[in-house]
Amino acid sequence: MLAPALTTIRLGLHVLGAAVWVGGQLVLVGLLPSARRMQAEGPRALARAFARMAWPAYAVLVATGIWNITALHPSQQGTAWKAVLGVKLAVVLVAGVASFAHTRATARAWVAIWGSVAGLGSVAALFMGILLAGP
Repeated sequence: MLAPALTTIRLGLHVLGAAVWVGGQLVLVGLLPSARRMQAEGPRALARAFARMAWPAYAVLVATGIWNITALHPSQQGTAWKAVLGVKLAVVLVAGVASFAHTRATARAWVAIWGSVAGLGSVAALFMGILLAGP
């Protein structure tokens, strides 16, 4: 049986947002050493270009995440599901705040710390989303 059209759109947009937000962060980590060798401004230029795509993707993730929650009727879910959802929402918020702090940090150490928190939080949120999707 195929998923209904709205479910396909909802989940497709959510996965696409995650591909850009989480996948983009992972790609940037891989590109960073090469960008540093090219020019001093290389990492900042890449970060600005990524931000133009990443923040809209984060907004799509939040919007489709809310849509996902309402489609799954939280009142009909078990305690464990609700607990994971609560943790995921907190992790998504932390990842967003850390990403914002990463863009505003000026000291290299804080750029690294906030970037690490954002990346780890984003990957954790991705895995919790899979957990919430169920079997």
